[in-house]
Amino acid sequence: MSQKFDVVVIGAGPGGYVAAIKAAQLGLTTACIEKYTDAEGKQALGGTCLNVGCIPSKALLDSSWKYKESKESFNVHGISTGEVKMDVAAMIGRKAGIVKNLTGGVATLFKANGVTSIQGHGKLLAGKKVEVTKPDGSVEVIEAENVILAPGSRPIDIPPAPVDQKVIVDSTGALEFQAVPKRLGVIGAGVIGLELGSVWSRLGSEVVVLEALDTFLMAADTAVSKEALKTLTKQGLDIKLGARVTGSKVNGDEVVVSYTDANGEQTITFDKLIVAVGRRPVTTDLLAADSG
Repeated sequence: MSQKFDVVVIGAGPGGYVAAIKAAQLGLTTACIEKYTDAEGKQALGGTCLNVGCIPSKALLDSSWKYKESKESFNVHGISTGEVKMDVAAMIGRKAGIVKNLTGGVATLFKANGVTSIQGHGKLLAGKKVEVTKPDGSVEVIEAENVILAPGSRPIDIPPAPVDQKVIVDSTGALEFQAVPKRLGVIGAGVIGLELGSVWSRLGSEVVVLEALDTFLMAADTAVSKEALKTLTKQGLDIKLGARVTGSKVNGDEVVVSYTDANGEQTITFDKLIVAVGRRPVTTDLLAADSG
């Protein structure tokens, strides 16, 4: 006989896990389905934000800022540090530890509030049923009075720069560099591209940001975007607006990027390229055709 719940949530990101905990606190029998696994192959709750988004990027921004400050600004306080070095592996390790603590915290909250955590891919079927495909490939169907869809988002891929997670990476790959790239390219001057560009720029990368739009941070208030452009440029980011990437070619450990701007066709070479052109909803195999 299949399991039955008052509420089944598909996705354990900030939308899904908060909804599941609240539903359980209100006395409803609740299950939450999540397929994401960490580097050890264990289920990791918390979605993009906790695992490969806001939290790890803020951890790296924090470390890189401390490095930059100690290297350039401590002397005004009368603090002399000698030669400042950055151990990138240790910085990435700290970030991983923070992520592990927080994702573990969500699992603890699930236990404390009586949410049943299910590992696997959730798919909405017709007639208040949800199909779960487990990591081993086995399939189980559970029944739900209510289903909450919170499947989250993934980075957008672009044909001119296919991600290989070695030389051309997405935002997830850019959180895992084991050394500071000398020449770093970023496609997309949105929040994600600018955050990641800032991290590696502070640690010594020559960072060039290629943005197809002529306007910087279009979604932000004009005064804010103007100020941000000034600040980030002062910090050393070379932000090229109206630069549309048309292609890329990986040669061994570097990538040659072609783009067009007001001056016509251009090429530029990087050691690493981050593709950060936004995110799109995860909808793959989420709904059965007859789910309504």
